[in-house]
Amino acid sequence: MNATIRSKEKYNRIARFYDLHSKLAEMIWFTKWRNQFVLPLKRKILEVGIGTGKNIGYYNKEAEVVGIDFSEKMLQIAKRKLIKFGKRNITLKQMDAENLKFKDDSFDYVVATCVFCSVPNPIKSLKEIRRVLKPTGELIMIEHVLSNNPIIALIEQIYNPLTKWFTGVNINRNTKQNIIQAGLQITEDRNLALFDVFKLFTARK
Repeated sequence: MNATIRSKEKYNRIARFYDLHSKLAEMIWFTKWRNQFVLPLKRKILEVGIGTGKNIGYYNKEAEVVGIDFSEKMLQIAKRKLIKFGKRNITLKQMDAENLKFKDDSFDYVVATCVFCSVPNPIKSLKEIRRVLKPTGELIMIEHVLSNNPIIALIEQIYNPLTKWFTGVNINRNTKQNIIQAGLQITEDRNLALFDVFKLFTARK
């Protein structure tokens, strides 16, 4: 069984508990960040790893959004949120982030919130994002990463085998370097919370 199938199965198993386990983080941080970084976006948007649809209620009515995820169970919850928020400008598709079924230069924005901690082959997926972004397009990513603080980084390294085993989430990835290796140019690298654990990255071709 390859890493993608294992990760998909884990997210199918935890889908019904996913919103509950992250509720505190939503209240403390993510509601603010979604209002700040997702709500203003317009034009054609791809959300990679839309999951249970945590961003659905924040998308601007002037945006045309396609949300993808490889977990059918997560998407089932996201579909209920489309109805709850009355979002007719959002389409959901089951799709692997490492093999995007879109033409080159398709999107003005690609959004990802806490996705690249769990994508089995992050550089491959980021290369796909680069391909489907328009020449003037922008990647907007909120992510938790390996800290530059040695004490925090040590804690992340110690606990990573546990988080990876139970949830498929890696808490020790160098996402900034992955973005660069995928051929994207970072335009913003901003610390958001817990010193430099939660970050905002924006990038262009």
